[in-house]
Amino acid sequence: MILSGCTAELDEAYSRCASQHPDYAVSAEDFSDAVAAAIEKYLIGFSKPDMLPKPREVQAFISELQVFDLYLALACARGNENAWWQFDRQYRLFIERLARHLLSIRADADEIIDHVYAELFGTKVVDGIRLSKFRTYSGRGTLQGWLRAVVSHAVIDFYRRRQDEVSLDKLEEIDGRQSGARIMLDRQCEETMVAGIIRERYRVVTLAALDDALATLDDHEKLLLLYYHVEGLKLREIARIVEQPASPIRRWFQRRSKGGERPARVHESTVMRWLEKAYRKVSDRFHAELGEKHGLKPAEIEICMSLATRDLAESVTLERTKIINQGLEGITTVEGA
Repeated sequence: MILSGCTAELDEAYSRCASQHPDYAVSAEDFSDAVAAAIEKYLIGFSKPDMLPKPREVQAFISELQVFDLYLALACARGNENAWWQFDRQYRLFIERLARHLLSIRADADEIIDHVYAELFGTKVVDGIRLSKFRTYSGRGTLQGWLRAVVSHAVIDFYRRRQDEVSLDKLEEIDGRQSGARIMLDRQCEETMVAGIIRERYRVVTLAALDDALATLDDHEKLLLLYYHVEGLKLREIARIVEQPASPIRRWFQRRSKGGERPARVHESTVMRWLEKAYRKVSDRFHAELGEKHGLKPAEIEICMSLATRDLAESVTLERTKIINQGLEGITTVEGA
């Protein structure tokens, strides 16, 4: 066992974190697994097979970890709202300033900020585990230093997606990986050619299955998607809407504490979880429609999934606005009843 000789040090580190932040609800097992992963990556990964680290080396490694930053990251990855409020207080301003320093156009910087937060929230859940970007943080360096790298890489990816006339010096200033931009452009050209071949073959069935999947959403789920995808509201703006007593969506998404009191504030991470639930519902139905109704094989379903999420993103949003708007009308009718 990698931590067998370091139980005391590990227990002491966890105890300090848990006592300072008891409301983060990070288990000792999760904390231990995260530390073990960091040791595996940075200590064992760089050792020769016949020269594994000694217990004292592992102990020294643990003592150098930013355990409070790691504890906060683990709690945020689990969706703990108390941790997210603390993260916002400590790091939101840093993320915003860095993004606006690297991107001169404010709208572009805001897009990067939203993208980074979406990655940190985790927009996918696989085998019951949220794929939050926080899970890649090891505690080896400070959380602020890690966030600097996350934002910088997001800016580079933004330039590549836009294919702007950006000098290599500019990319080098941000991350120093000029060759990656050329690889990305080559890949985009290849994907464009493939997309042109498959678009017409699968476009009709993709949109039909997506229509049927969206139609299965409840009214409040359609309204949530309307806010986010059609009206373009940010997560924090939707959270503020939900907090309003007269909000048509509030009654469906009220969350009560154990004492029965309704929370006064709703965090962006909570809105993201609500969106994820709607996404999973649409995704499950979308796959079922393609397989059961249209008789597509798994490989063909993957093509349709890619087509729906990338190549047809704009048209899907515009053509499906009517379906989502029907959800708004349904909620208004219920509220007025």
